[in-house]
Amino acid sequence: MATPQSIIGIFPTPGEIGQFDLVYTEDGDNGIPHIKTQPATSLTEEEQKKYAFNALPFQNVHTHIIISTASGTGLASTFFTQALQPLLAHMGLEETKNYTLHTTASISTVTDLTTTLFLPTAASGTPQRLILLSGDGGLLDILNALLSTPSSPTFKPPTIILLPLGTGNALAHSTLPAGDATHGLSALARGTPHPLPFFVARFSPGARLLTNEARDSEPIPGGALYGAVVCSWGMHACLVGDSDTAAYRAHGAARFGMAAKEALFPADGGPPHAFKGLVSVRREGAGEWEALAPGRSEHMYVLATLVSNLEKTFRISPASSPLEARLRVVHFGPLGGDEVMRVMGLAYDGGKHVQEEAVGYEAVEGLRVEFKGLEEEGRWRRICVDGKIVRVESDGWVEV
Repeated sequence: MATPQSIIGIFPTPGEIGQFDLVYTEDGDNGIPHIKTQPATSLTEEEQKKYAFNALPFQNVHTHIIISTASGTGLASTFFTQALQPLLAHMGLEETKNYTLHTTASISTVTDLTTTLFLPTAASGTPQRLILLSGDGGLLDILNALLSTPSSPTFKPPTIILLPLGTGNALAHSTLPAGDATHGLSALARGTPHPLPFFVARFSPGARLLTNEARDSEPIPGGALYGAVVCSWGMHACLVGDSDTAAYRAHGAARFGMAAKEALFPADGGPPHAFKGLVSVRREGAGEWEALAPGRSEHMYVLATLVSNLEKTFRISPASSPLEARLRVVHFGPLGGDEVMRVMGLAYDGGKHVQEEAVGYEAVEGLRVEFKGLEEEGRWRRICVDGKIVRVESDGWVEV
């Protein structure tokens, strides 16, 4: 039976004038929902208005659906067949006529599609809708490709619907209603577009973007990456980088906890690494850069974010509101492995980690990390931007 959390919307019953179906999700295998229907006869007038499918945004606007086959645990194709495609039929949308389907063949597919198709369409002022079956990284690829060239006077940004098929799915879990059981399909059917806040992370000239499970690297176009979720250095960046392998990704979000145990409890029995660098912030209303934590020369965790949740229940920034466009930084200095696990475990308890005396938490306008030759090994100079990993040179820097 349908619950308020599982309802996608109310749609016209095919072939029946004046009749309507209530469309909702029901749990299926591997966490992918099935689409179910029941007559919408028992709903109150208020409920009918609340759940009514808004067809207007889909009229005369072509939709592109991007299935990211490698995102998360590789379930995007199953999600399309089992959930999204049946919903599109209820919405009256047909492939080719109303939407075009794209399936990724490599890590560059989303960027290539944006550069060759979505960007020229946006530059011409033509409205378009992108339904992205991926994690936050897919959105990062689109964002960076769209912003890779100066926008034209006619530029019309696409409407993007992100259906959470990645590992952490930070943006989706930070914007969808609490308890949503539709995997974002209710937002597709009944949502209202909002501007997407983003930041820019600028890097020193020698920084390299790591690819192919860090076996390869490449220069960063323009020396900058745009992001909408997080920019971090220290333990968080290491956990994301270390667990970005096919073997780890098979475990879904659990990959981060697995990598954390290895990093926080080194095989030699010593303490976790203390990250060395100069960290500055530009506080709200202040024009000058100031030390993030005066007197602290070593760090464990430095993370700037625009969202509240990095995972479904991992509330990294409890003061953040959906699409708020306010950057907040969470940070603390070196701690033992057990204490780091305890403190960060509180993030799963509604974000109570920010109440700890050892943890700093504030809204800022900018964050800057300078390495000054203090870290010899490149793995301690990795920066995470929305899941992408950048290795900065020994005397390099990053500025958000």
